[in-house]
Amino acid sequence: MSPITIAAVKEQAGEIPIIAAVHAQLQSKAVRTTKGGKPYFELAFADSTGGFSLKIWSDSPMYAAAETLVENTVLRLEAEWTQNTYGVNPNHLAWHHLDESAIADFLAGDPEIRYKQEADYAEIQALCASLRDPRLHALAAHFLGQMGDRFRRTAAAKKNHHARRGGLVEHVAQMMRSAVALCPVYPELNRDLLLTGILFHDCGKLWENSYPEDGFAQIHSIHGEMLGHIPLGIELVNKLWNDLLAGPEAEAWKVLKPSTELTRLHLLHLIGSHHGQYEFGSPVLPRTPEAHALHHIDNLDAKLEMLRDAYAQATEIAPGIYDRVFPFPTNLVRPLPSH
Repeated sequence: MSPITIAAVKEQAGEIPIIAAVHAQLQSKAVRTTKGGKPYFELAFADSTGGFSLKIWSDSPMYAAAETLVENTVLRLEAEWTQNTYGVNPNHLAWHHLDESAIADFLAGDPEIRYKQEADYAEIQALCASLRDPRLHALAAHFLGQMGDRFRRTAAAKKNHHARRGGLVEHVAQMMRSAVALCPVYPELNRDLLLTGILFHDCGKLWENSYPEDGFAQIHSIHGEMLGHIPLGIELVNKLWNDLLAGPEAEAWKVLKPSTELTRLHLLHLIGSHHGQYEFGSPVLPRTPEAHALHHIDNLDAKLEMLRDAYAQATEIAPGIYDRVFPFPTNLVRPLPSH
């Protein structure tokens, strides 16, 4: 039986079970207790397409095997998979450890996801190369040169949207494509500033939602925990900007208008305001056209990504009506064809 991905399980499983094998890496193992006082394990697994949590009850034949599992172990999970509003459920679950060859194939990631992320990263590079402002052009090139590898293995979130290794590249590329489409419609937008702001808006997540080179479990960083991605992003941009100011090209920037300092300040404002509201974590509210545009582009891309996942996972409770999927507040309705 050839393995399928976690994303495929979520898309295919429903009330009617599917029999399938999944290769997945154990992210965490926690001991929980039922209301009746019985212990159970909650195992969080992930692959390059996403993740899920499985409960191993104390009366399960796999409970003793779960006690010996250690984090980052890669397993072949075989089960009859169902899915409801509480998540994915494995019936008649069994697992096996993979050999070195199978582990290497697993760590390479799903070929379709890998191809998409490579294409997205190439588009990010091309759009950054198109920046006409020499300061923003140099800043983007410096970031991709210094942090490109880490950027390419960072998620856009811990859950909800683009919550997978490399998801930040997918998110940034799609946002950049949206910005390129919008700038001719709204000529007051500064294209270079908006594209650079999109590149850097979540750059602090390189410490908040990054992955190791050899796994699909997000790294827990003390910097991410204590500061969060917005302050970290501002700090990173300031560090990269100061690197460039110490270089020979900065001398020519002194005559540019708007000034280098004002350009830096506008870019930092995009990072600081991109969540749009104080209660959502922004230390400042959007105050420029580019800040408002970035906030809404970011929100739109996140929402549509979550909708794609929700339709793939939701249970159809009536013709054309799907059960509510977190974080959406209502049931979903089947959309009209896009074309």
